[in-house]
Amino acid sequence: MKKDYYDILGVPKESNLQQVKKAYRSLALKHHPDRVEESKKAESEETFKEISEAYGVLSDPKKRQMYDQYGHAGIDQNFTSDDIFKGADFSSVFGDSGLGDIFGSFFGGGASDIFGGGGSQRKQRGRDIQYEVDIKLSDAFTGVEKKIKVPRNEFCKKCDGSGAKPGSKSKTCTTCGGQGQVIMQSGFFRMQQACSECSGSGKIITEYCPQCHGRGQERVTRNIDVNIPAGVDDSSRLRVRNEGEVGAAGPGDLYIYIHVLPHDTFQRDHNDLHMQLPVSFVKAALGGEVSIPTLNGNVSMKIPSGTQSGKLFRLKSKGMPDLRAGAKGDLYVRVMLSVPKKLSTPQKKLLEDFAKLSGEEVGHVGDSIKEKIKKVFK
Repeated sequence: MKKDYYDILGVPKESNLQQVKKAYRSLALKHHPDRVEESKKAESEETFKEISEAYGVLSDPKKRQMYDQYGHAGIDQNFTSDDIFKGADFSSVFGDSGLGDIFGSFFGGGASDIFGGGGSQRKQRGRDIQYEVDIKLSDAFTGVEKKIKVPRNEFCKKCDGSGAKPGSKSKTCTTCGGQGQVIMQSGFFRMQQACSECSGSGKIITEYCPQCHGRGQERVTRNIDVNIPAGVDDSSRLRVRNEGEVGAAGPGDLYIYIHVLPHDTFQRDHNDLHMQLPVSFVKAALGGEVSIPTLNGNVSMKIPSGTQSGKLFRLKSKGMPDLRAGAKGDLYVRVMLSVPKKLSTPQKKLLEDFAKLSGEEVGHVGDSIKEKIKKVFK
């Protein structure tokens, strides 16, 4: 007996179309034969076909209503195996997943080609490229233009990407009759895939291009200007359209992954910045103005008299700009008491006088303190 379509996708009967799509997408990516070990490919292929059939029914209101009312009998009596997949929107399920056309990689064509569609071979975009760029925190604050060198495949200039020697003639592929595709039947699945003899071109090259040796592409390093906007964070990803590798349906995209280098003074927390400010005992006790470094120049900040070590001050809008909104975060300044390592004789005398006025003994550990220490270790 066939399994219940809802159980196959793991969704309740009251689930909406978006829930059905989400469940199918997750399962299809998990069980796609190209994403499993070689020993599990056969099992994965059967599972992939099973969940695709379930999605073909449950994503179509008419078929779903028939299934809810009569079960598998209602589907088998009213729809052929090809009809199950007609009208099902497979392509929008995966979106910009970075996997390209999941059906194209499995069956050699688009979703419409798998389940009874037709036409010529579906053209593919070029491969996307990833590139990492290191920038300073100050560059992330202001934005910066970077010149990068990206190696990529481009169409061979000598043969214009055909792979054939200029002036030579190609012959029609006898395997596919020049269609570039062959149709294979597997149970109720009719699969249309690229011809392996001519690689889907429909033509057989008689003389290869001497520059690219028939590949139609050559390796080229391009200098590309990339505008990195203000506010980018570590691991931010920028997409530069059409700067990937070439393809029959157009070039892929270039993805820039940003790495923001650590800063000597500031630690970043989203759009906020944190820093520690060494302050002398005199300044902390008496108060006064101090100069605070920011990524946009120094600013003045008032230290109130009696400020304790560890006190946190906030300077509004002195942090990082938001990548989308533009508003800036805050700068948090933590006061850290700075104790001098060496004192002159007059300085020591003044501090001793201060201690006497405060009723504090200096120069040795008092008996009361000794007693407290003993109690801790008892």
